[in-house]
Amino acid sequence: MHAVSDASALADKLAAPMNAIVSRHRAALMPMLGGSSSAARSALVNDEAVRKVAVFCYPLLPGIVRLAVKEHSFVNFVMNHREHLLSRLTADTAPTA
Repeated sequence: MHAVSDASALADKLAAPMNAIVSRHRAALMPMLGGSSSAARSALVNDEAVRKVAVFCYPLLPGIVRLAVKEHSFVNFVMNHREHLLSRLTADTAPTA
């Protein structure tokens, strides 16, 4: 039962920084997922594309988060929560300013 609460705590700590990164770096992330919202939705089932996005985002996390969470754990987190974390990329087709 402890593992479930640990996973939940990790999700809480990583979701907000990941959402901020997705919002700020949409223009750089979209080409990794195919360029358009419809292509991005399709790419979410492609493990390699999602892994590429996660590896790109990891260095953009706040330093204190990177100290606490290793890249492998972060990539696994993104892979397991891809629909929720990357929904901002696929929901809006208008470019961000």
